[in-house]
Amino acid sequence: MPVLFPCIMLSEEPIRKPRMDDTIRANIYADNAFRLYVNGELVAVDSIQFVPHNVVSVDILPAYPMTIAVMGIDNADSLTGMEYANTNIGDGGFILKFGDGTVTSSIWKVKVISSGPLNGDSSNPRVVNNSLPEDWYTVDFVDHDWGNAREFSEEEVGPKEPFFEHDFEGAKFIWSDDIRLDNIVLFRTVVPSPPDGRERPDFRGLNDVVPQQGGGRSRVRGSREKQKIRSRK
Repeated sequence: MPVLFPCIMLSEEPIRKPRMDDTIRANIYADNAFRLYVNGELVAVDSIQFVPHNVVSVDILPAYPMTIAVMGIDNADSLTGMEYANTNIGDGGFILKFGDGTVTSSIWKVKVISSGPLNGDSSNPRVVNNSLPEDWYTVDFVDHDWGNAREFSEEEVGPKEPFFEHDFEGAKFIWSDDIRLDNIVLFRTVVPSPPDGRERPDFRGLNDVVPQQGGGRSRVRGSREKQKIRSRK
C-alpha cells in the first residue's frame, strides 16, 4: 500500500539564523503604561503600571511591512476615571522610537476604549467604555474608521527624567484628542519599509525552516502536500 509523506520543497535562497545585529532597539515611554504588539505578536508590556514613570527598552526582530499596535493606559479607577483615591484627574501620553527610525506621530491611528470622568465632572465621576475590537492588534485588522492620533508637546505631557535619558529624537508624544479624560486608547500604524533605508532579511516563519549545511536555513513550502515516495507491501 502506498505510504504518504509530507512533501518538503526548499526555496532557492537559504535563510540563515538571525543574529542580534539583525534586531533593532525599541524605546517606549508611556504615561502610565502600555502593551506593544509587532506584526501581531506581543513583544513588550510596561513593567510599572503607575509610577514611577519609566522607559522600557527591548530588542525586536523587524519584518516589513511592519504592523505596530499599542494599548496606551492612563492610570485611572475603572468606575470613576480618576486616580489617587478619586482625588485627581490624570493625563496620558505615549511615545515610541525604533532603531530603524520608526517614530510615533499623528500618522498613527487611534481609538478610544475608556474615557472619564465624563465632562470632567469630578463631583459625580462616571466613565464610558467601548468594546475592545477583536484582533485589534493583528496584521489583517481593518482600522479605516479609526481617527488619527493627536500630537502633544513635551510641555503638555510633562515626561519624567527617564525619558530624557533615552533616544526619542524625531518621535512625538501622541494620544487621542483628550489627553486628560481618555484613559485607555489603542494605536495602530503600518511601516511599509525600513525608514532608515537599510535592507533587512525577513525572518518570519522560522518554524517552517530546516537546517542546511554550512549553517544556512531554507524555508519549507507546501508542507501539507502529500507525495508518494515509496511503496510498502
